[in-house]
Amino acid sequence: MGAGRLLRPQGPRGLPLHRQGFMLDVTERKGLEEQLEHEAFHDTLTGLPNRALFMDRLAHALTGTERGGESLAVLFLDLDNFKVVNDSLGHEEGDELLVEIARRLRGSLRPGDTAARLGGDEFCVLLEDIAGEEEAVRVVGRLEEAFSAPIRMAGQEVHVSASVGIAIGSGATYRQGKDAEALLRDADLAMYEAKARGRNKHVVYDPSMNARARARLRRENDLRRAIEREELAVYYQPKVDLRTGSISGFEALVRWESPERGIVPPDEFIALAEETALIFPVGRWVLEEACRQAKEWREEYGAVGDDLSVAVNVSARQLQQEQGGIVEEVERVLALTGLEAGCLHLEITESVLMEDVPQNISTLARLKALGVHVEIDDFGTGYSSLAYLKRFPVDGLKMDKSFVEKLDSDEESAAIVEAMIMLARALDLEVIAEGVETPAQLARLRSLGCDVAQGYHFGRPVEAMAATGILDTVLSRR
Repeated sequence: MGAGRLLRPQGPRGLPLHRQGFMLDVTERKGLEEQLEHEAFHDTLTGLPNRALFMDRLAHALTGTERGGESLAVLFLDLDNFKVVNDSLGHEEGDELLVEIARRLRGSLRPGDTAARLGGDEFCVLLEDIAGEEEAVRVVGRLEEAFSAPIRMAGQEVHVSASVGIAIGSGATYRQGKDAEALLRDADLAMYEAKARGRNKHVVYDPSMNARARARLRRENDLRRAIEREELAVYYQPKVDLRTGSISGFEALVRWESPERGIVPPDEFIALAEETALIFPVGRWVLEEACRQAKEWREEYGAVGDDLSVAVNVSARQLQQEQGGIVEEVERVLALTGLEAGCLHLEITESVLMEDVPQNISTLARLKALGVHVEIDDFGTGYSSLAYLKRFPVDGLKMDKSFVEKLDSDEESAAIVEAMIMLARALDLEVIAEGVETPAQLARLRSLGCDVAQGYHFGRPVEAMAATGILDTVLSRR
């Protein structure tokens, strides 16, 4: 832009001899404005549209379907176990992974479709003018195929999959673009349903999911109130040394003593606690209560109780927690209760250990350094390789009850149990059998050389007072 004015004196014909003015170059400012506008509506890491731009396009697309009668679909994608990759390889590699996922996402869509990153490891896709559910599912199939190829980073191959929720919409079902948020929410609900069914799944939304979501919210609120009202209790199931026949310790098991429903078993609320992060206060309380009780028993029974231990289950989220993790938590509780570290046994399921092997090996080593015992729970169900099993710094294998319950009726199960015991012997590990319910199962386990057993044959989980009564009876016979 420029401006000027005539200057005196004038020439012979009355014309100005020269003109004075100025020029202002706004190219840089215009470029900056365009950059700021782009950043306001795009994800800075992947370059994909962000939530604001996605919702604007979705609203306009819904308005268009109302006029033309077409359908559209929203795909809600959440990467499976991205946190494990991020924690094990580092945040820079995690960002690199997200960029690659965005590239594959764009490459699998039609030119008119919109892929967006909503944040974290959540992505959304808008498919306009589609024939219906079948076409949307075909697009998801292309995405799954694109994601299936391994990604090379940090000197290793990383395999990624996604849980996908699909919601089909039109202006007839989602009014004039005003219900764009509702359509996205429905796709989100379908995605959570897909996650509940396992990794690398896709689910199409149906209205019944709203009812299940409301029911889940009610259960979550009920569990929060149960924690606040101290309705949780620790029950104890005896573990028996099969070489001596004496009680070697107890497994601590959490129960919910609901005034309305009675005793709520853990399989009805532990998974919910994991999903909602309530597992942290629950796990912390169970660990403290179990260690306090074990310390009390050891002091009460003196020398005859020297061998008593208490086993506490550790969940996936507890094991993978970054700040204030399980190692620091165990160290704190041992110091608080005064329980000797060797009297605490931590049980971690085989499938959890296999989720992030390098990180879990490091965590287990730190736990072992404290002096606590670590046992692989539900052994035989997690498909761990022998190479990994040898590297895990653990003290024992706890055979899953699905093998034990068939010991007296199925020779194949008996052969598997025998192989597990032989494997444990080769690795110098203790063998614990759970789910023992019959004298025949007990006899077979003894003949095979199993070390420790627990199950209804010895006793059901009971409250601390009843467990103390069992100890009074058993230990007084020594």
